[in-house]
Amino acid sequence: MANIKKGDLVQVITGRSQARGGDRGKQGKVIEVLTDRNRVIVEGVNYVTKHSRVGQSDRGTKTGGIETVEASIHISNVAIVDPSTKKPTRVGFRTETVTKNGASKTVRVRYAKKSGKDL
Repeated sequence: MANIKKGDLVQVITGRSQARGGDRGKQGKVIEVLTDRNRVIVEGVNYVTKHSRVGQSDRGTKTGGIETVEASIHISNVAIVDPSTKKPTRVGFRTETVTKNGASKTVRVRYAKKSGKDL
């Protein structure tokens, strides 16, 4: 089971500080998790300028040009934000037995380690 999932609120914990034009300390929601490369794309973090070739659509309008998009960041450079304290925290897992429709099964639940709250 992954520590960071799509939709989690994370904070950048390494890199240049915001005062020097970096992203350290910024918080954002995870848009996508790239598990094969151990990277995540976070909303509002690590903007890059992307140049795309100018073309024409079917209606004759111009497409392409210069746009800014979020680039991926390594998963070790972000930490999950604890929902109660709004500070970065580590994630743990515990097993719980859940009874549903008369059948019980064991499931793993993520929780914030420092505060002990469920995520």
